[in-house]
Amino acid sequence: MLSDKIIDKAKKIIKENPEYFEALVEFEKNKKLPRLNYKKRANFTIDFKLLKEFREYCKERRLNMSNILEKHIKEELKLK
Repeated sequence: MLSDKIIDKAKKIIKENPEYFEALVEFEKNKKLPRLNYKKRANFTIDFKLLKEFREYCKERRLNMSNILEKHIKEELKLK
């Protein structure tokens, strides 16, 4: 039945994205929508010349350094 397919699809979406539904529950409780995308500043050591070259590369191409690093970390963790 069509309604069974809709219910199954809804359950799949909820399972894949629980943070969105938790945010909706929180909104119902206090009428404020919490932030869903949190970023955390990271401190780590990297070769000075490599960082300088990467910074220049990103600046020339108008790229966001953080987004590129996040992409490569995800690839490394196989979370594509």
